[in-house]
Amino acid sequence: MKPEKLIQSALKAQNKSVSPFSKYPVGVALLTENGDIIHGCNIESKAYPTTLCAERVAIFSAIAQGYNKFKAMAIVTKDGGMPCGACRQIISEFAGNIPLYVGNSQTNYKTTTIDELLPYPF
Repeated sequence: MKPEKLIQSALKAQNKSVSPFSKYPVGVALLTENGDIIHGCNIESKAYPTTLCAERVAIFSAIAQGYNKFKAMAIVTKDGGMPCGACRQIISEFAGNIPLYVGNSQTNYKTTTIDELLPYPF
């Protein structure tokens, strides 16, 4: 699958974000080994530490649905921000060194890997 198509799917997921406090909507499209796409969006709570990032929502949702092998992940934010440290650890543990397409549109994105973002995982 072309990165732009996966990013387009992440943009749709971003529209489902519940981010009234940060005003920072994030969308994720996680491509499974068999070609299915699992979406994730950030979901904020008034008790902010209980908030969940889009990357973890997508990965945990995929695992709950029986998926455990992944090909790529697109992450969309309004400024192309990279995953937080907690998400980097979860991506490393559960998705491995898959391509990560991180950006804010289908034409403005960077391709990286978790090994580049988290060279020494826990």
